[in-house]
Amino acid sequence: MTTAASHFNWPKIMMPQWMTPSHYSVSTFDRTYIILAMSMYMIGLVMVASSSMPIAERLFDDPFHFVTRHLIYICLSVGIAGVALQIPMSMWHKHSFKLLFLAMILLLVVLLVGRTVNGSTRWIVVGPITIQAAEPAKLFLFCYLSAYMVRRRDEVMENVKGFIKPLIVFGVLAGLLLLQPDLGTVIVMFVTTFGLLFLAGAKLWQFISVAGVGLAAISALAYFSPYRWARVTSFLDPWKDPFGSGYQLTQSLMAYGRGEFLGQGLGNSIQKLEYLPEAHTDFVMAVVAEELGFVGISLILVLSMALVIKALLLGRKAINKEKYFEGFFAYSIAIWMSFQAAVNVGASAGIVPTKGLTMPLISYGGSSMIIMTLAVVVLVRIDHEIRLQSIQATSSHSKKAKATKINSKKEGEHEPS
Repeated sequence: MTTAASHFNWPKIMMPQWMTPSHYSVSTFDRTYIILAMSMYMIGLVMVASSSMPIAERLFDDPFHFVTRHLIYICLSVGIAGVALQIPMSMWHKHSFKLLFLAMILLLVVLLVGRTVNGSTRWIVVGPITIQAAEPAKLFLFCYLSAYMVRRRDEVMENVKGFIKPLIVFGVLAGLLLLQPDLGTVIVMFVTTFGLLFLAGAKLWQFISVAGVGLAAISALAYFSPYRWARVTSFLDPWKDPFGSGYQLTQSLMAYGRGEFLGQGLGNSIQKLEYLPEAHTDFVMAVVAEELGFVGISLILVLSMALVIKALLLGRKAINKEKYFEGFFAYSIAIWMSFQAAVNVGASAGIVPTKGLTMPLISYGGSSMIIMTLAVVVLVRIDHEIRLQSIQATSSHSKKAKATKINSKKEGEHEPS
């Protein structure tokens, strides 16, 4: 039976290629990166809202001041990610030196015209936008180092000269950062740079000797700076001066203690009521611990660990495909994210000294949010290009096989019986 509906020309819905049924089995990018990033965005938004309302009410007479700005940062990050996703990795590779030069310029500008907060000059103010110059400097340095490893990998593996060159570049950036001062970012760069050199095949004795010198230099910087030394000593025994140098850490430890296994419940933190300074930025994980307990902390750490492990596996996959720049870049992002997350959680839990580093994709902070999003975008782009290369190779092989089969069939038809 023929119905009227069967003669009706239904409009065709235009769908992206990767959403069409024929492409379900062959995905051109890994959606897990998006799921992990969006999950951390949402958890961070909820926890920033919970932890920032008391101080926002007092400072701005608007309890939603910080959470509104954080939501704007997330939307801005997603918009920038959409644009950055179109940039091929060859462009990152080609312009790596220019990006490094831009990082140096930003670090110089912040020293000249930057805003000073709590004794540190780290922010460039452009109208309503505040840029923390150290954040793009990290990503751009790792991009440059990845390109350097491709150009000079044999030199890095064979002699000290190739090993020292990237350390000189790191030293220049570290010097500019210490003038702000920002020792936390210097340590993140230091660890990531050495991790990347080690993965690139640097000799173990070079790695150990220069790492020893670097650790000695960082220790000296801490020892001869009164406020840094106060942080180290207060970390070792915060209860010695609970209302002075150890105040922030003791309040954070009380938040962890109150949280126990399941927490006090979302919104029920006492420490965020202006007992714990920087509750929505560097110490947001303490509020997570108090309100969501061990379970909440574990969930965030599992999400972070999943992202880091995927980045490491992607780096290995890229290296195996002889895409060395992409592989080293993925490795550096994995080391960077894992170390920064470890330091942030460790500082709030009293395991390491306080360094003023944000929790990736969780803490309040526009520059950190945007740059970490760009790092995730780089991982998605690397994965996309590797998959696309495999799909094209498979398609080319299928076409050749099909052409060979057709030619063989034609030759068989023309043979005399």
